[in-house]
Amino acid sequence: MNSIAFKSFAGLRQSSPEAPPLAAHPSRLARRRGLRVVAGKFSPKLQGRSLRVAVVGGGPAGGCAAETLAKGGVETFLIERKMDNCKPCGGAIPLCMVGEFDLPLDIIDRRVTKMKMISPSNVAVDIGRTLKPHEYIGMVRREVLDSYLRDRAKQNGANVINGLFLKMDVPQDANSPYVLHYSSYDGKTGGVGEKRTLEVDAVIGADGANSRVAKSIDAGDYDYAIAFQERIKIPDDKMVYYENLAEMYVGDDVSPDFYGWVFPKCDHVAVGTGTVTHKGDIKKFQLATRKRAEDKIQGGKIIRVEAHPIPEHPRPRRLSGRVALVGDAAGYVTKCSGEGIYFAAKSGMMCAEAIVEGSENGKRMVEEGDLRKYLEKWDKTYLPTYRVLDVLQKVFYRSNPAREAFVEMCADEYVQKMTFDSYLYKTVVPGNPLEDLKLAINTVGSLMRANAIRKEMKKLNV
Repeated sequence: MNSIAFKSFAGLRQSSPEAPPLAAHPSRLARRRGLRVVAGKFSPKLQGRSLRVAVVGGGPAGGCAAETLAKGGVETFLIERKMDNCKPCGGAIPLCMVGEFDLPLDIIDRRVTKMKMISPSNVAVDIGRTLKPHEYIGMVRREVLDSYLRDRAKQNGANVINGLFLKMDVPQDANSPYVLHYSSYDGKTGGVGEKRTLEVDAVIGADGANSRVAKSIDAGDYDYAIAFQERIKIPDDKMVYYENLAEMYVGDDVSPDFYGWVFPKCDHVAVGTGTVTHKGDIKKFQLATRKRAEDKIQGGKIIRVEAHPIPEHPRPRRLSGRVALVGDAAGYVTKCSGEGIYFAAKSGMMCAEAIVEGSENGKRMVEEGDLRKYLEKWDKTYLPTYRVLDVLQKVFYRSNPAREAFVEMCADEYVQKMTFDSYLYKTVVPGNPLEDLKLAINTVGSLMRANAIRKEMKKLNV
């Protein structure tokens, strides 16, 4: 299907219904602590300049935040150290992200229309039978996607700085600037960067799970997973198998609390796994994942090895004064599926929109209440999804019998339709009451069988 056909699809390039317009609305009222306040009304107008905002981190969250700010009349600085960063990430993006963020189709390596969910006993369930002809899961390389989003932010007026953020001096009053200290590598090929400072009115921390911005505002710690991934160049005849197919492996051998994956890229596959509870065994789990997929990747050559921490839940604090966290820095990675790219980009955009609106397109100083609107909107829209997936992970990833039950459930077409519709479009899909009842009964039955099997296995281990 050519690109014109994809662009003509009515839902592909629609803006999200939740996204507020970038123009300011001084008359819009917000509730906070029982008081009615008007965003930005009492903050001072800026004289002779626009609002200045620094975005620390140039991944999907940072790139989308910087572009939105620059388009909204804010003087924007995007600081990123590794311009060719390749985060160990499966690279899956939902269909709605292509349209919502106006992504060109040529940055998508593969359009996955089929998935295999493979149980601990190697029972494989085919997923994707309910997809419509135009629907797919996009597979991207992070170095390509991130670079594109940064370049687009720059084209819209953001100042992109190749630098390493070091620390931040927090002001003691509501209108003084934040002073960012960083090492500049602009024009350098290596070695020690040049120490510089930057004064800004607000800061968006999009600098990942090890966020230095988060440490600067005492945002607190969170549990994190280690994601380990190898990019493997396999023979062309074997690559045909993965042309539009992704695989997910579950079992104690590949991860005690997550899953292993084989995802197709442009000319290779990404093979990886992750864990929170047994980080020291990550290489053992990776070997097991490769072993499970051995017959399909045999003869392959490892061309790159990547590892990175992945947050497991939102930080205790995501906002302080005129500083807000987004993406992995805020802890926006879903349980069970491990999805993070869309939510990173969305949180960056939403935070930037709140700043643009609160500052009346860069004309006024912002305050904490303006940035808090982003958090309130985010939590209302997406926090229920995170909680549901957290429960699913605790229920179905706790043992091999439970994982067998999970894979068994995935064979149900109704489950597939509800799952894919919710994933592809990031909306809560209304269910069929009768099918929901049948699903509930089947789920209970699967879990009861899993529990019985687990008890028998414990007896055998005595």
